Amino acid sequence: MKIELSRKKLLNFGIPVLILCLVPVFLGGSPHIMHIMIMCLIWAIVATAWDLVIGYGGIFSVGQIAFFAIGAYTSALMTKVGVNTLGLGISPWLGILMAGIIAGVVGFIISLPCLRLKGAYIALVTFALHMTIPPLVRAGQPIGTGGVGSLVGIPPLQLGSYIFTPMDRIPSYWVALAIFCALMFAVYKIINSRFGLAYVALRDDEPFARSLGINMYRSQVMLFAISAFITGIMGGFYAHYLGLISHGILGLDIFVLVLVMVIVGGMGRFPGAAIAAFIFTFANELLRPLEGFRAIVLGGIIIAVVILSPQGLMGIPDLVRGFFRRRKPAMEEIK
Repeated sequence: MKIELSRKKLLNFGIPVLILCLVPVFLGGSPHIMHIMIMCLIWAIVATAWDLVIGYGGIFSVGQIAFFAIGAYTSALMTKVGVNTLGLGISPWLGILMAGIIAGVVGFIISLPCLRLKGAYIALVTFALHMTIPPLVRAGQPIGTGGVGSLVGIPPLQLGSYIFTPMDRIPSYWVALAIFCALMFAVYKIINSRFGLAYVALRDDEPFARSLGINMYRSQVMLFAISAFITGIMGGFYAHYLGLISHGILGLDIFVLVLVMVIVGGMGRFPGAAIAAFIFTFANELLRPLEGFRAIVLGGIIIAVVILSPQGLMGIPDLVRGFFRRRKPAMEEIK
């Protein structure tokens, strides 16, 4: 039984990874498609980290994109050298790691008072963090944040003598895929660890979880910091991949799009948020010619999914199985 279960898990992870590994083979000649795939991998991790907080931790946080921006600006400022910058000039690879650490530390600090609150009050505090970043970016122009404009000239990733450039997106795709696989595996292990079970118990039945000796506050603080760290890592990669960032990444369109990925994917249903990220990133791009009508079409898709499958995309297989179970006795009666 254990062997069969291991094989099933291996297939569940191996097949999607194999498909993603084959993407450059078949689509590597299209820089635009490769760019969309890289953005899919980025938003998949951000949405999954957000789902870790909302879906598994039961924490109604809306500050995830703020941690993404903190990670992006941290790595950019620490690696960029020039006039009116911090001038640290560290390696972009180290910058990405520092992006995760700084975002995780900020998440930890914010969580200490925030998680003493409940429900909508947590949302208000985390949204306040989201709203605080743009003014800080504008005020930080003397240290190279770009102010009201964009922070440009961010050093690209470099491996030995090879420099990653926008002209060839395939190497950047491999890096994004490696980070994606590592972080998705980390989230999977967290969810299926005793800590993950504690989070689910706290979400579903807090009094019972407390009776088992689970410290709700400590568990949620840890989860919040881990989620911020994961998101910050992807923010750092985003900065070096594009070579520029602005406080526009905190705009309502990106915020809503990623939140939709979490909800439609199925909150607390790994890896639903990642699957939804691929679907909606591509859908958002394909519907771009519709301009203003794009939001209407996406809204219609969201409403349809929520009505037909309240548990999101990950709930669709359960609905299909339930349909056939109900249909089988009816067919036997007819016979």
